[in-house]
Amino acid sequence: MTEANNQSKKRQNDVATAVIKTGSSANLPTGLYLVATPIGNLRDITLRALDVLANADFILAEDTRHSRRLLDRYNLQTPMRSYHEHNADKVTDNILQALQEGKAVALISDAGTPLVSDPGFKLVQAAITADLPVIPIPGASAVLTAISASGLPTDKFLFAGFTPAKSSARIKFLQNLKNTPASLVFFEAPGRVLRSLEDMAKVFNDRPAVLARELTKIHETFIRETITDLIAKLQGQKIRGECVILIGPAQEQLPSLSESQIDAGLLEAISRIGTKAAANEIAQVSGRPMREMYQRALQLKNKDYE
Repeated sequence: MTEANNQSKKRQNDVATAVIKTGSSANLPTGLYLVATPIGNLRDITLRALDVLANADFILAEDTRHSRRLLDRYNLQTPMRSYHEHNADKVTDNILQALQEGKAVALISDAGTPLVSDPGFKLVQAAITADLPVIPIPGASAVLTAISASGLPTDKFLFAGFTPAKSSARIKFLQNLKNTPASLVFFEAPGRVLRSLEDMAKVFNDRPAVLARELTKIHETFIRETITDLIAKLQGQKIRGECVILIGPAQEQLPSLSESQIDAGLLEAISRIGTKAAANEIAQVSGRPMREMYQRALQLKNKDYE
């Protein structure tokens, strides 16, 4: 690392430390704080999150070794305790007791917003049942990051979490989502991305699809294709990093049009709005692939068809 980079990093740390010191409260109010942490880039942390992490009595973390990197980056000395799906039942009573004693407890996941495909639901439920405060501290989320830059409709979307590991269970899982009129968002392990997409092609046919990988990191990548084109592009590649798969929404059932009706519609639309726009219009009306309609429009325009 260059001297300039070292100095820049030191200035960032100094600023963060100053903000925490001047913006924090000496006594953080009692409650279970659900603190969103960065999904990759450690600078994607809010000032409020730093404030809570600095002043909580202790932090619950999935993997304390992993979370230590974030705390060290911002010179935070707050004690951490392990909290994950394998010990949640054992430690919940102790956490509730700490809250009842007036403690401020921060819950973080390895990355992003707690409880989003991460442990914590039962703890939050138990705290609410015990009439203890639960305070969300919003911030980074892989779901929102992926959908916002996907190019798919964002007015309605459904986060479906991780797909099942086995193909038969995965297909059944996907079939329950087949007719959902919203963009679908899935988390997936890199080693299963291709197999999941192959099952998605069986269930969803050839909808628009996006693979979002390594979000906010140096090698952040968005691959935007149809499902089958995405499968073809990924063949033979070793996929690495955290992955989000996004699938376009189910379309309304469209009327079946004959070839002559499609041709007539294309010719009329070409005269109004040009070849490419005509292909897009008829593709939407007929439910046929845009690529197919564009090729047909070119043939009609050039009179190269029989």
